[in-house]
Amino acid sequence: MAIRKEELYRLIDRLDQQDQKAAFDFLEFLVQRSKKKSKGWERIDMDVPDDEPLSEEELEQLNSKEGYVSGEDVKREFGLQVDLP
Repeated sequence: MAIRKEELYRLIDRLDQQDQKAAFDFLEFLVQRSKKKSKGWERIDMDVPDDEPLSEEELEQLNSKEGYVSGEDVKREFGLQVDLP
């Protein structure tokens, strides 16, 4: 079923501010989901997880505060509208 963009715009315009944000977040989710499908992520999701223990160096990197960027920092820097961990 083909939907004209103008119809989507009209529906979004009728929403209040809070619901417009929810609509935006959902549309962003749909875009990201479609990107994953096109890049073969389904096959990757089906792969057996790597259960090899982390090396000492990997553990140090993981636990280090140096170079760590929080989701809030990324959100602010790139002006993202989604919540990040």
